[in-house]
Amino acid sequence: SGNLEIDLLELGKLLCVKEISDLTPMSQKGGTLGKTLTDHQTRWCPKPWLHVELETDDPRSVNLVKVFGWTLGGMMVKVFNKILPSLDYLKSLHFWRVGLTEETLTSLKTTMSLCTNLRTVVMEGNPLQEQSFHLFMSKDSTLAHLSLRHNHIGEEGARLIGSALSANRNLLSLNLGFNFIGDAGARHIAKGLRLNRSLLCLSLSNNGIGDAGAASLAEVLGPFPLTHEEVVERRKLLISIVHPVSDQTPGATAKKDEQKVSKKGDIYPKYISVPCRWLLISAVESQLAEVPEPVNPLLDPGVVHKDGKVIMPGNATLTSLNLSGNNLTEHSLLLFLSSLRSQGEGVGLLRLSLTRNRFLVSCEPFLMIEEIMALRNPLSRSASSQENDERKLTE
Repeated sequence: SGNLEIDLLELGKLLCVKEISDLTPMSQKGGTLGKTLTDHQTRWCPKPWLHVELETDDPRSVNLVKVFGWTLGGMMVKVFNKILPSLDYLKSLHFWRVGLTEETLTSLKTTMSLCTNLRTVVMEGNPLQEQSFHLFMSKDSTLAHLSLRHNHIGEEGARLIGSALSANRNLLSLNLGFNFIGDAGARHIAKGLRLNRSLLCLSLSNNGIGDAGAASLAEVLGPFPLTHEEVVERRKLLISIVHPVSDQTPGATAKKDEQKVSKKGDIYPKYISVPCRWLLISAVESQLAEVPEPVNPLLDPGVVHKDGKVIMPGNATLTSLNLSGNNLTEHSLLLFLSSLRSQGEGVGLLRLSLTRNRFLVSCEPFLMIEEIMALRNPLSRSASSQENDERKLTE
C-alpha cells in the first residue's frame, strides 16, 4: 500500500515475525509515523528501533528509514523486500548493527535497486566475512552516497571496493572510516581513484594507514604514469574509435570504415586510410581535445607522452579527502604538498583532513598544506574575509 506502518504490521502477522511487535515506537507519537527532525548520524539505542521520516504529512511519503540494533533474519528481510520498493519517496536507508549475512545483504541490494529514488545508504556496524560491500557500488548502481563505517573492512574488502570504484560513475561520497584498511587496502582504493571521475568526497579516517598507503593516494591527485595494462587498454580504445568492432566480414568492415573516415572527418583526418596502428592512434589522439567529455578517463585529452611514459592528469574530481586518525608522518605531508601544487588553481581538493596523525601540527609541511587549503576552500575564504571585516570595525 505504500504505508510503511500498515504494511509492516500486516506482513509481520502474515509471516509470523514476532520481532515487529517488540519494536520501540517509531516516533515520539506513541508508535505512529510522525514527521521528525533528527539528524542523519547513526546513534546508539538500547533496544531495536525503527525510525522513519516523511516528505509530507501523508503516511505514504516516507523518504528515510533507519533500522537500529534489529537483527534482520531471513523472514524480516523478506518483509523489507516487499515493503521498500513500494515507498515511492524513499531516498535514504540506514542500517546500524542489524546482523546482516552475505545472503541477506545480497537480497537487500537487489531490493534497493528497485527503489528508483534511493540515493543514500548507510550500512554501519555490520561486519561480513566475505566483505561484499562493493555490491552497492556496481556499475549500474544509482546510489550517490554510501557510508560503510565500522564494518571491519580489510585489505580484501578494500580491493573489491577499489575495483568497483574504477567502473562506478554515480557515487559522489564514500565513507570508509573506522575500518582496518591499512596500507595495502589504501593502495587498492587509490587504484580505483585513478580512473574514477565522479567521487567527490572520500573518508578513510581511522584505518591504520601509514606513509606507504598515503603515498599511493597522494600520487593519484597529481599527474601519474599509466601502467602497462592501462596503456594497452587505452590503445584498444583509440583503435576502437577508428575501427569499431563488427560482426561483418573483413572486406565489408574495411569498406564501412572507409565510409566512416570520409563521413566523420571531424573526428579524425580523412587522409588516414592506411592500416597503420600508430598513425591511427596519433590521429585520434590529436582530435580528442574536441570531445566535450570523454566516456573513458583513459581518453582524457590531457594525456601526454613524456620520457617514454604515458602521463595521465591527476584526479581533480575528488574535492574532499579525510585521512585523520591514521599513522601518517611528515613524509606523507611532503607528497600531498607536491600533489596539491601540481593540481593548479581552481581544481582538485578543497578539503584535506590530516589531523591526529604522527606529526606535529606545527611542522612546516602541514602549515603549508593548511595555507593552500585555506585559499582553495570558499568557506574558509568567507570566514577569513568576515574576520578581517570584523577586525577593521574594531580598530
